[in-house]
Amino acid sequence: MEKKWMIYGANGYTGELIAREAVKRGLKPVLAGRNAQKLEPLAAELNLEMRSFPIDEKTATHLSDMDAVLHCAGPFSKTSALMIEACLSAKAHYMDITGEIPVFEHTHSQHERAKEAGVVLCSGVGFDVIPTDCTALKLKELMPDATYLALGFDSDSGISRGTYKTMIQGLGTGSAERQDEKLASVPIGSQRRTIDFGRGKRAAMGIPWGDVATAYYSTGIPNITTWIPFPKPLAAGTGLMNALQPLLASSCVQDTLSNWVEKRVSGPDETLRSNSPAYIWGEARNDAGIVKVVRIQTANVYDLTVYGALASVNGVLTGNFAGGSYTPSQLFGSEFLETLPGSGKFEADTFYPAY
Repeated sequence: MEKKWMIYGANGYTGELIAREAVKRGLKPVLAGRNAQKLEPLAAELNLEMRSFPIDEKTATHLSDMDAVLHCAGPFSKTSALMIEACLSAKAHYMDITGEIPVFEHTHSQHERAKEAGVVLCSGVGFDVIPTDCTALKLKELMPDATYLALGFDSDSGISRGTYKTMIQGLGTGSAERQDEKLASVPIGSQRRTIDFGRGKRAAMGIPWGDVATAYYSTGIPNITTWIPFPKPLAAGTGLMNALQPLLASSCVQDTLSNWVEKRVSGPDETLRSNSPAYIWGEARNDAGIVKVVRIQTANVYDLTVYGALASVNGVLTGNFAGGSYTPSQLFGSEFLETLPGSGKFEADTFYPAY
């Protein structure tokens, strides 16, 4: 019998991209979300089953015949925990496309319950965090004794409505890194260095990317930072953001910014996506000072999310995984990234300390 699976949040920018690509591949996901009026035209166009329901304590009743759910309705800090509960109750595998550190931590905390239920939980099956997660595991394979790990990416891809909302939520929390196995908050702009992500050296700044959580579970490396290119003049201005964190975290400012995004942001079009590859970079260092650097070019942020999400759903439904919480690389290996459309091959360099 063919496995049955659902895209929840299919009317969102990324959810719709995934649904359309799924149909191109001959797949028949069930489209679901909270707003029936927004779902109906897409379901009719793609000739797919549609279900409309909120995410609450009754969600499991809508998943009773599902083998898996691909959760695409953010902000995930508000929706993922309830959807995970529903999936555990319905015995449906759970995957999402989040990039939020608290969500990754919560998903990981449900490992034992998922193990008992025989349910696979895997947060971050999109650009957040497949490319950097696979890069992290690749570096661990190349340097098993690594104690420091840095990961990052460079891309000109546009930003969707959901990603903007997630970024707004993070304005009041600062940045993050992992220090001696523990998550730690750090001021925005305090982490700066120069990095060649794959197209020349650029000024970079540390950000609270999801790998601060996930890469530790994938590799066991105790110290992790995450980076993106960021012009020095802008990085210098982040001190003001640190001072304004209490204001930026207020519900009034958060609601105002989210409403603006809802009205003004739609997401990058196909032309922009097709001309905006992503450059993934990772660096591992051991206590002897030896450094391994890995780079790989991939499809743009949003196309890779589509490819990665569909490959993950297929892998979980056709695989034979024990229940539990996993990262993408724990499920599918470091080479998973290289198999996705638009991806190149890992290129590695080694640097030795000068004595």
